[in-house]
Amino acid sequence: MKVLAAMSGGVDSAVAAARAVDAGHDVVGVHLALSRMPGTLRTGSRGCCTIEDSRDAWRACDVLGIPYYVWDFSERFKEDVVDDFIAEYAAGRTPNPCMRCNERIKFAALLEKAIALGFDAVCTGHYAKVIEDADGNRELHRAADWAKDQSYVLGVLTHEQLKHSLFPLAETPSKAEVREEAERRGLSVANKPDSHDICFIPDGDTRGWLEERIEMSEGDIVDQSGTSVGKHPGAHAFTVGQRKGLKLGRPAPDGKPRFVLEIRPKENKVVVGPEALLAVDRLRGIKISWAGLPLAEALSGEAFECMVQVRAHADPVAARASLARAESGAGSAADELVVDLVEPLRGVAPGQTMVLYRGTRVLGQATIDSARSLAWDPAAVS
Repeated sequence: MKVLAAMSGGVDSAVAAARAVDAGHDVVGVHLALSRMPGTLRTGSRGCCTIEDSRDAWRACDVLGIPYYVWDFSERFKEDVVDDFIAEYAAGRTPNPCMRCNERIKFAALLEKAIALGFDAVCTGHYAKVIEDADGNRELHRAADWAKDQSYVLGVLTHEQLKHSLFPLAETPSKAEVREEAERRGLSVANKPDSHDICFIPDGDTRGWLEERIEMSEGDIVDQSGTSVGKHPGAHAFTVGQRKGLKLGRPAPDGKPRFVLEIRPKENKVVVGPEALLAVDRLRGIKISWAGLPLAEALSGEAFECMVQVRAHADPVAARASLARAESGAGSAADELVVDLVEPLRGVAPGQTMVLYRGTRVLGQATIDSARSLAWDPAAVS
């Protein structure tokens, strides 16, 4: 195949490209410039898409003997990932920018351009697996190394996108093996630290970054009964499950710590309460997509058994899901994914992504619109 290898400048994408070359594919490397003002150097494992990363990607392609290009996707990244991140926080939700980047940049904008240029597939260094069923339909599955599995952040991929996705690291048993292979191949990124945190907030100070982009105003922190227990500098800077940074002057009646239960940006309120009230047993999701062909029972409206995962490194929990019809803000009906959890989850925030699994297979995903608590009714807070 003619393969476009997305080169981040890290060890995983470099080894993935190398394996694509070994498999006999005609490989071209491309690095995505996602910032108009990239940093010159990374700070350890913080940040990505820097000039240093671009040079590391070029060096890897040079060792592999494949062409190398840099494509400017900075405007698309700003609109589809950064601006979306700001808008979601402004609405009181907690978004996952990595999901949006995979959905709208790496497997939408990039793949669209690759196919237009005659490429058959896009190759990345993600740890995930694509398997064909008996009828030749492609399914997304967890990688062999569950500790490094990245199928969660790929849960946004569609059936059509999976047809053009290549993950050469799928069967790799450990990250250590990838680094050893990179060393043997003479790739300079063999011992380069993995990037983490949000790439466009390299110092990790999400609250400070948001304060520069969202107008903050002081408001009330209230308990689950609606009683004011303190003040906050801006509701948008908080997230469900947060404990630190509340600076409450009035202690809880039981003397135990309070946690953020809900963000109400329109009222500029932060609702807090005991840790026990973070437990939820029902999730409702919107913006649903299926990774491969959807289950027949799901399309027919039947409830189906599955596992649900709400964070990239969280353990999946057993659940029963079904599609429902809900009235959208414009008054038109839209699909809503209702997930009832066998065991409650703690501190789930609207805006997070829930990914559904059956065994190792990724069924699909939805953005969490609401999470119902077992122990209290948010409508009681005034």
